[in-house]
Amino acid sequence: MAHDMTRRNLLRALGVGTAAVALGGVSASRAFTSPIDNAFESPLLFHSPNVTAFRDALPTLPTVSGSNLSVDAVSAMHRFHADMPEVPTLAYHCGPNAQPGYLGPIIEGHAEDPLTLRFSNNMALHPMAQDMDTSLHGVTDSFRTSTPMSLHLHGGVTPPESDGNPEQLTLPGGSIVHHFPNGQEAATLWYHDHAMAITRVNVYAGLAGMYLLRDRFDTGLPDNSLGLPAGEFEMPLVMQEKIFREDGHLSIRSTRIVPEGSWEGGAVGDVGLVNGMIWPELTVARGLYRFRMINAASYSVWNLHFQNNMKFWVIGNDGGLLDSPVPVTSIRVAPGERYDVLVDFSDYDAGQTVELRNDEAPPFQAAVIGAVTMPLFCRFRVGAARGFTGGVPTSLRGARGPAPIAPIQQPTKIRTVTVSQPYALRNPPAIMSLNNLRYSDPDIEMPRPGTVEQWNIVNITPDPHPIHIHLVTFRILSRTPLRTVDYQVANPQPAVGIKWTPDPEGFLAGPATPPAPWEAGWKDTVRVDGGTVTRIIVRFPTADELGFDPDATFARPGGTSAQEPSPEHSVDHGPMHQVHNGMDHSAEPAGDLQGYVWHCHLLDHEDHDMMLKYRITQ
Repeated sequence: MAHDMTRRNLLRALGVGTAAVALGGVSASRAFTSPIDNAFESPLLFHSPNVTAFRDALPTLPTVSGSNLSVDAVSAMHRFHADMPEVPTLAYHCGPNAQPGYLGPIIEGHAEDPLTLRFSNNMALHPMAQDMDTSLHGVTDSFRTSTPMSLHLHGGVTPPESDGNPEQLTLPGGSIVHHFPNGQEAATLWYHDHAMAITRVNVYAGLAGMYLLRDRFDTGLPDNSLGLPAGEFEMPLVMQEKIFREDGHLSIRSTRIVPEGSWEGGAVGDVGLVNGMIWPELTVARGLYRFRMINAASYSVWNLHFQNNMKFWVIGNDGGLLDSPVPVTSIRVAPGERYDVLVDFSDYDAGQTVELRNDEAPPFQAAVIGAVTMPLFCRFRVGAARGFTGGVPTSLRGARGPAPIAPIQQPTKIRTVTVSQPYALRNPPAIMSLNNLRYSDPDIEMPRPGTVEQWNIVNITPDPHPIHIHLVTFRILSRTPLRTVDYQVANPQPAVGIKWTPDPEGFLAGPATPPAPWEAGWKDTVRVDGGTVTRIIVRFPTADELGFDPDATFARPGGTSAQEPSPEHSVDHGPMHQVHNGMDHSAEPAGDLQGYVWHCHLLDHEDHDMMLKYRITQ
């Protein structure tokens, strides 16, 4: 591919299709086949300015470690491409070393070595304040000038008071201490903002970072017992897609149809970022590399592959290592999911290049207004030096590593939950929903500690939704197609706020499909495809096993704010508790918090209102 490839030419060269479809009957997974015209850009969408691919080197994110750390959320400036200006962003800073202007450093922890982390909100002005929607749960005008935050360790087995509850808000000038036990196997975790109804703007602006948990087998050192690449041959890849305005500033809006300051429901980006840089290039040695991948995007599922369809190996996912490497030529990765892969450049000559691409079609709602596949993330250029010469391990667990993954347990309870978008012809679009409920509704799931449950996740929408359950890991059992129309006709969906979880049995449209081999092992986020029933097996731990009470209550933190909420937002904000200028402006009496949440990890959906509480209780 030519070095001066621009965005429009890149899309045309990769054969990305247009979305010339009507409002009906088109599957979200249907591939586009028409080549895109160089001049075509949907007039309904905003489009990033043309930039040259592979101008910038892939950044290496700084790494911090220790048993006591301080992480600050700050206002920053960042240049996403050599030909673009520095623009306002948010970032996590940690310690006195070189600090990023976007994202956060890699935090390296060690199993059984607890981490005490002080999180401080030192943000000044939010670069995307105009995109906050004050009609969403708990959001006030004061958030634009005094933005609250809540830090969540995604994948962490964490006490409830340190989990980053969306109502556990830290305002500018405030701080909170988290205790992370790290009492789990080595895995690729990540940390990101989780503030109620503004997670999407906080993460989009930069509040995300990788958390690599090590153990005595997967040490991250060259002499690790598993024979895995380490040091310079282990590379974290924080992957995102974005839209930029003509002036280079970040844009979370994709379409002119939805007014500024209104919730849109999700936006497909048109440029790919890795570690905060647009379409970068990494020079690699001739040898084996370990790439720790996160889909840290807000909206899109990707089908990742190399343009020459070269083989690579998946060695781990959300909850840690697989039993043995799984050879693949592509993997589907949803927002929130992590995959640990090995890629071998040994047989390449110096100067050869290979690109990491995506060919997943955008969801139906985005396609109908002209969204196309974002096709590219980065390029690897092979250098002359020899790299890691060890081969791909034959096994990862057992003799040289942790114990093999145990067989899937039989459930003692089967629970049906639903994923839907309530019907409404309106602009902005209607909310998203789990169980047909709002976040503030009290009818929550309450599994008992020590029990094994099967969750049948029924998705009646046409689009995939990654469902994340805090605290626990689970195993994927199967995915089965669903006759969604028949299911809804037989079980009419009531008004939002009334729990709706009909049994899908009797409405299945085909055989159950087991998870792909690379989805085996422990997961905390599962891709729930449109029109399917996705079954997972999850065991809810006891307090004795955890070393803490998962149902403990904890207080809502206070803080300070530069601006009090306007009168029109003084009511109907659910249980949100806010302290502004030392005065309590809660719409309802403030009580203690309790439990965890489960939600869609499409961040716009999570914000409104595809997130529910749950408790592990006797």
